[in-house]
Amino acid sequence: MKILAFETSCDDTCVAVVENGTRVLANIRQAQGEHNQYHGVVPEIAARLHAEHWRGVLDQALKEADLKIEDIDAIAVTQGPGLQTSLLNGTTAASFLSLLYQKPLIPVHHIHGHLCSVFLEREISEIQYPCLTLTVSGGHTSFYRCESPTQITQIGQTLDDAAGEAFDKTAKMLGLDYPGGPIVSKLAEEGDDQAYKLPLIVMAKASLDFSFSGLKAAVYRIVHDENFKKTPSEIKNLCASFQSITAKTFQKKLQRALDQYPDTAQVHFVGGVSANTRIREALDVVARAHCDAPLQVPIDMSYCTDNAAMIASAAYFNYQENPACAKTQFIDADSRLKI
Repeated sequence: MKILAFETSCDDTCVAVVENGTRVLANIRQAQGEHNQYHGVVPEIAARLHAEHWRGVLDQALKEADLKIEDIDAIAVTQGPGLQTSLLNGTTAASFLSLLYQKPLIPVHHIHGHLCSVFLEREISEIQYPCLTLTVSGGHTSFYRCESPTQITQIGQTLDDAAGEAFDKTAKMLGLDYPGGPIVSKLAEEGDDQAYKLPLIVMAKASLDFSFSGLKAAVYRIVHDENFKKTPSEIKNLCASFQSITAKTFQKKLQRALDQYPDTAQVHFVGGVSANTRIREALDVVARAHCDAPLQVPIDMSYCTDNAAMIASAAYFNYQENPACAKTQFIDADSRLKI
């Protein structure tokens, strides 16, 4: 089953073609560098650029897949959550093409797409259930207990800032470029992760929720202390300390989750922050000790960040379980869609 998918939940215009939930025939992403000067995504600019880009990205994806829309079995699109005006670009394009070419239209939850990103370019048998999935990006930080690709229960979430957002805000406080997460991670490689004592916030004993506002506030106090010098070495040290305590936070929370769910067969780590090598290594230690299996992450870095291939994969599993999930009418975007 070949699925053409659109992902426009934030500032990347993404179109992909995926066969049977795993085989990626095309995965095209058009980034929007226009937001960098604002150190964050401007919704009005993002919406306008999606409107300008989607047709060209669609043509490129079909060309790479060597297919015509007539060859597609179904169309998928991110319905939410995300920026409402950005989502509308994707749902409008997908709904229009579905009606025009009489193709089933499958709405997908953005986070469900990330949960299914581990299937891309893998054999389905490589992914084992039940699993615990940590999904982390600039917009979300959550724990899920998954019994199958479609049976999903949220068991923890951030109560304030997402981890990726904390990375970006740390970068901004240090005067670094946007997006800041990858820059902080790169600088951290050359820093001393013991240089600054930052708080390890794990909350109540049984809690699987997260909080990063206190960590962000601690970084703010350090940066604005009159004794802090923004020299290259001190910036690297603070980046390393921040990244290290974030990794320890996830490590602690994962161990707590595994204690509560001892039958877990695999641990998955997805979302934009799953590209962070230091955090991967920290979680892999815990995963191997409990499951006797390595941490499962997206097989390619391009599947960590927002992309349409993961949306096509989630759509495939949804459709296989329940063909009635496909719509025949216009899909409304929902910026607060619940999984």
